[in-house]
Amino acid sequence: MRYYDVLLMKKGRKSHVQIEAENKIAAARAAESKFAGAIVLKVSESTPPLKDRLDFFIKNVRRVFRSRIRIDDKISTIRQISVMMDAGIPTNDTLVEVAENTTNLKLKEIYNSMSNDINAGKSLSDSVEQFKDEFGDVAIAMTKLGEQTGNIAGSYARLADILGEIRDNSSKFRKAIRYPLITLLAIATAFTILIVVVVPKFKEIFDKFNADLPIPTQILLSTEYFLNHYGYIFSIVLLMGTMITIYFYQNSRVFKYKVDGLLVHPHFYLIHKIIFLSAMYEYTLVFGELIKAGIPVSEALDTAVNIVGNSSIREKLLTVNTNIGRGMSLTEAFDQTGLFENILLQMIRAGERGGQLDAMIEKVTAYYAMRFQEIVDNLSTYIEPVLLFFISALVLLMALGIFLPMWDLGRVVGG
Repeated sequence: MRYYDVLLMKKGRKSHVQIEAENKIAAARAAESKFAGAIVLKVSESTPPLKDRLDFFIKNVRRVFRSRIRIDDKISTIRQISVMMDAGIPTNDTLVEVAENTTNLKLKEIYNSMSNDINAGKSLSDSVEQFKDEFGDVAIAMTKLGEQTGNIAGSYARLADILGEIRDNSSKFRKAIRYPLITLLAIATAFTILIVVVVPKFKEIFDKFNADLPIPTQILLSTEYFLNHYGYIFSIVLLMGTMITIYFYQNSRVFKYKVDGLLVHPHFYLIHKIIFLSAMYEYTLVFGELIKAGIPVSEALDTAVNIVGNSSIREKLLTVNTNIGRGMSLTEAFDQTGLFENILLQMIRAGERGGQLDAMIEKVTAYYAMRFQEIVDNLSTYIEPVLLFFISALVLLMALGIFLPMWDLGRVVGG
C-alpha cells in the first residue's frame, strides 16, 4: 500500500487529503467515496505520515531483534505431536499436552493458540497457516497432506525428519567454519595488540631518525596513528554498518537480492559453492519428499522453492512452475534455470519417463549432499592457504616495519 495526496474540490473550496491505496486510481476512487460530492483534481504520491513511519520502523526493528524459535525445539514438539496422534490421542489434547511440556515460551503460546482454534472448529492446517513465519511452507504442506490422507501422525514424522536433515546440513557448515573464523579473529586480535602496544615503543626511536623511513614502517606507523586516534570511531561505524546491513537485508527485497546475487558469484571463493550446494540440497530434498508423499508436482515445486533462502537462486527456481504451465516437461524447466548439471538432468528425465521421478530426485538430493559434505569435510584444507598467506603477510609487514629501520640505524652507528 502507498500514500497519495489527493486534491479535492467541494463546494468551490479546494482541500488536500491523504489516502492510503494501491495506486492512483484506487486513491481517487477512495477519496470520491469518502467525500461524497467532491471532485478529484489531482492525485500525487506522498510520503507516509510520521506516525506510520515510526510504527513501521519500530515493527521492523522488533522483527530484526525478535527471538527466533530454535529448530531443535520445533523438531522436538513436532515429533511429540506425531507420537501422540499415532497413539490415538485427539488433536486438541495433543496440542495442549505439547504446549505444557515445551520450555519454549513462543511455542507454548503458538500451540495454545492452535488448541483454541481447534476448539473453535478450525482445521489443523488453517491453524498452522497463521504461523507460517514460524513453521514455514513445508509444515503447512505436510499438515494439509496429513489431513487429506488421514495420517497426520505419519506426515508429521516425516516433517520432523525433513527439518532434522536441514538442521544437520546447517550444523555441519557452522562446525566447519568455526576453526577458520577463530583463527582469523586470533590473527586480527594479535595484530591489533602489536600495533597499539608494541609499535608506539619503536615510534619514539624512529622519530629520532633523520633519514626517510621504509615503506613497511610508514604503513605500521600510519596504522598505529589511525587505530589510536580513530579506532573507536571505526569500531562504531563498523558496528552500525553491520546492523544497517542486516536490517536492509531482512527488510529490503532489492537489497537482499543484490547481496544474494553477489554471494553466489564465482568470484567469492568457496562461499558461492557452499551456498549453492546447500540451497539445491534443501530444495531437492523437500521437493522429493513432497512428491513421494503424493503431493502434486506443481504444489510441491511451489512449496520447495520457498525453503530456498538465497533470493537469486530462488528467482531462477520460480521459473520452473511457470515453464511447466507453458507446456515444458520438468526436465526442460529445470534445464532453463541453468542450475542443474547435465548428468542430473538426464537422471530426472529418466525418472519422468519411467514413472520413478521421486526415486531420481532422491538420487539428485544425495548427489548435492555428497558434494556439500565433500566441501565441508575439506573446508580447512581449502582455507589453510588463504590463512597462511594472511599470517605470512602480517608477520612480514611487522618484521620489515620494525627491523629495517633498526638495521639502518645499526649500519649508521657501525659506520
